[in-house]
Amino acid sequence: MKERQISEADALVLCKRAEGHFFDRKAAAISGQKLQKIVVALANADGGEVVVGIADDKDEPDPTKRWGGFQTVEDFNGFLQAIHTLNPSVDARYEFLKHDTKGTVALHIFVERSADVNKTSDGKVYQRSGAQSLPLSADQITELGFAKGARSYENMKLPDLTPEQIADAHELASFLADYSPSTDPLDYAVNQHLVDSKEWTPLVAGILLFGDNPSAMLPRKCGVRISRYETREDDPERAHLKESYYIEGPAYQLIHAAVNKITSILSNISMWGSQGSEQKGYPPEAIWEVFVNAIIHRDYSISDDVHVTIFNDRIEISSPGKLPGYVRVDNILDARFSRNSKMVRCLNRYSDAPNKDMGEGLNTAFQKMKEWKLKPPIIEEDGNYIKVTIRHAPLALPTEAIMTFLEDHAEITNAQARQLTGIKSENAVKKEFYKLRDQGIIERVPNRGGGHAAWRKVGAA
Repeated sequence: MKERQISEADALVLCKRAEGHFFDRKAAAISGQKLQKIVVALANADGGEVVVGIADDKDEPDPTKRWGGFQTVEDFNGFLQAIHTLNPSVDARYEFLKHDTKGTVALHIFVERSADVNKTSDGKVYQRSGAQSLPLSADQITELGFAKGARSYENMKLPDLTPEQIADAHELASFLADYSPSTDPLDYAVNQHLVDSKEWTPLVAGILLFGDNPSAMLPRKCGVRISRYETREDDPERAHLKESYYIEGPAYQLIHAAVNKITSILSNISMWGSQGSEQKGYPPEAIWEVFVNAIIHRDYSISDDVHVTIFNDRIEISSPGKLPGYVRVDNILDARFSRNSKMVRCLNRYSDAPNKDMGEGLNTAFQKMKEWKLKPPIIEEDGNYIKVTIRHAPLALPTEAIMTFLEDHAEITNAQARQLTGIKSENAVKKEFYKLRDQGIIERVPNRGGGHAAWRKVGAA
């Protein structure tokens, strides 16, 4: 267990660091039982860090006054004992931080996500959610037990690679320049368990996050394939393929590059909407959240890429891996599970974190689709993949969409109505026209037969 000298500036960074899903800080006066609660909660969620010797915001509003460590490392023995007596044990690492001007010491604890359901010495089970350590009910404990049965490929060792392929990577240097400029890259990789300190071997998570080119370094495919098909058919033919792109890189850069390419492709697609011919509109937040979910929760043991397929009327995002643990299609918006907890945790530390709102990603996608008056995403298990389909289909009834269009346009064709309503069948759209005709609301435009047939409001001639 090492002692590390830190400057006043570095100490202030820790004192100002926001408490959240992966980080907590407590004054040295905290009890061993309360520390157990935090450590157990982190282990039962996605892991994280806690510093003992720095007051939280509620106890001390002024960051410059939050540091309040002990005089010696021996003063922390009671806290270490409290953690070591946990049963089952928690995978935790420690370092002592000595303030170079105050001379006092704080205890920095790194907690890994546990494969067990952890509990405090009084038998209670907690789980981290946001900045809180919340007690779990009996049913929640049972569900957590199911979820803990999964093993993640992100923890696999890569004996053919060296720690320097993480520590010397440009992406890690760029990240630390913003997150913690004085932190040594190799120290960070070891402390975050991205490098196995016993065998001195990189882990998959470290390469995925910071490797210069994970696709070339890992024995599994881990990039993104984006394909654009000019059709609305469910089973497109190769003749419909207009363009295809392959994107690779460390996770943070991969996410941004892929979403930028998706947005660029969509900007060139137009179809009939309620205001006429318009660019294909999808809520950018929905695309972002669904895609980020596909990257951070995919099963990296499956050698395939995340596939994004863009059609004329929908986007399909397929992520390798079945739904994990107790998660099902019908509870996915309420369930919490991180297959790749190290990736989730480290990405959340970026100043512009792609997964900033922990646990709210898919919920945000559904909410934004509703706000845009579009039908909700469709989530389904498709073999060894999770496929999410974002459709350009209005929430309104087909007849309502047709009449809204006719408020601003003299007439509407079957083809326009199919694009407008998301209905693929020409005959199904005809039935919607006939409903409005039978109500005396619309009529056929005379002398417009065959493929040029159109409808208009009654009396609009």
